[in-house]
Amino acid sequence: MTSSPATAASRASDLLGLAVFLALAFGVAWTASAFTLAEIPTWYAGLNKPAWTPPNWLFGPVWTVLYALMAVAAWRVWRSAPAATTALPLAVWGLQLALNFAWSLLFFGRHEVGWALADIAALWLAIAATIALFGRIDRPAAWMLVPYLVWVSYATALNAAILGMNA
Repeated sequence: MTSSPATAASRASDLLGLAVFLALAFGVAWTASAFTLAEIPTWYAGLNKPAWTPPNWLFGPVWTVLYALMAVAAWRVWRSAPAATTALPLAVWGLQLALNFAWSLLFFGRHEVGWALADIAALWLAIAATIALFGRIDRPAAWMLVPYLVWVSYATALNAAILGMNA
């Protein structure tokens, strides 16, 4: 069975859209890592941290999965409804991505643990709003962001503990 030119064009558009969302999410991850990686064995290693702090090696794999889920969720919403319907949900998705980037800059880049806590609280709200908005369009896309919200909840508690232990 051969596909029609319209079907092939639609498939190509879908794949290009997925590539764009993956590039956006992993572009933020890559750029944020510029503030993060050098600080892990130096500044971050010197902080007092709670006993329930995960090992450093865990952060990379977790964030890789979360960024992939963020991208695929946004792509699913983008391809599921007209632009008029997806504009606000995707704008809020972009906001949470920007807040995610800002946290790395504040926490690792500037060592502003208190401001990073304020940012991650806003990030948590933006993720929750994104889940709610995505859920109106594509429920699987909304569910794809739940692990991200859980991880950011944990990261918020960790950020607060580090602030308290290093004030």
